[in-house]
Amino acid sequence: METERGPGSHLRWFMCVAGGLAFAAAAWAQEYPVRPVRIVVPFAPGGLTDNSARVIADSLGVRLGQQVVIENRPGASGNIGTQAVAQAAPDGYTLVLGFDGTMVINPHVFPKLPFDTLRDFAPVTKLGDAALILVSHPSVPAKNLAEFITFARRAKGAAFAYGTSGTGGTPHLAGELLKQRTGIALEHIPYKGGGQAIVDVIGGQIPLVFTAVATAQQYVKAGRLSGLGVPGAKRSAALPQVPTFVESGQPDFDVTSWVSILAPAKTPRAVVDRLQREIAGVVRTDPVRERYLTLGIEAVGNTPEQFGDQIRADLARWEKVVKAANIRLE
Repeated sequence: METERGPGSHLRWFMCVAGGLAFAAAAWAQEYPVRPVRIVVPFAPGGLTDNSARVIADSLGVRLGQQVVIENRPGASGNIGTQAVAQAAPDGYTLVLGFDGTMVINPHVFPKLPFDTLRDFAPVTKLGDAALILVSHPSVPAKNLAEFITFARRAKGAAFAYGTSGTGGTPHLAGELLKQRTGIALEHIPYKGGGQAIVDVIGGQIPLVFTAVATAQQYVKAGRLSGLGVPGAKRSAALPQVPTFVESGQPDFDVTSWVSILAPAKTPRAVVDRLQREIAGVVRTDPVRERYLTLGIEAVGNTPEQFGDQIRADLARWEKVVKAANIRLE
């Protein structure tokens, strides 16, 4: 004779199953990792994103008890390597070095992106913020951004060219945002990398460059370029004499590039938490902080929730700027 089951028995059954699954997930997470962990860098070796991953790899491997391997998969402005991780198994063994240009700008400038930042990824932590700077040839009669804006407005519509590392990157959008905020005439000149843009502004071919502090700092210190302003929330530790855009009369102008670690969506939360804890521990050590400073990066190591909030806010902010500037890439 079959035993009659009431609502209470169903609830007890569900709770037992849920508890068993939770226990199994926790036990599995405690064993993680049991093989090498791979961080896919969706850019070529040697750049800011690549170096930001390599700086933490060995120390992270020690903390995890497994080797951390850096794999470069460049192409399509970071989309190829990022897509590969979006499609990887959500087991914590394949991660992506997330760059703000790839994760929160590309979704607006590419009409057909092969991944969705919010749907396909689980934020782990932001490694750090890379400060940007607007620099000029010394012949430009301005010592800071406020003076340049005044000078540009008196030029009666003449457009001032500014170079960047490429169309759709954070430096490009920082220039478009400045243009939209102030109404000054700026013409974007994209280069294949920030290095050539710096060469041309030093040579006087263009008057301005928006670039990473790490790229420009030696030339500013040597007096070969003028630092007009840093578009971040605070001055750069590498160039503390250069004022922020806020100090030059542009309230709430806070634009930095960031580097981060993300996992495929549906990666177990216990694994994400383990990764965040170990990565944050690495980036907060003095050797890594100091190495990051030489790259122009301020170490962060925040929580998945904090990082996820910034991703959503940045997606919304850059959508408006990209639409207003009508930026499109194929």
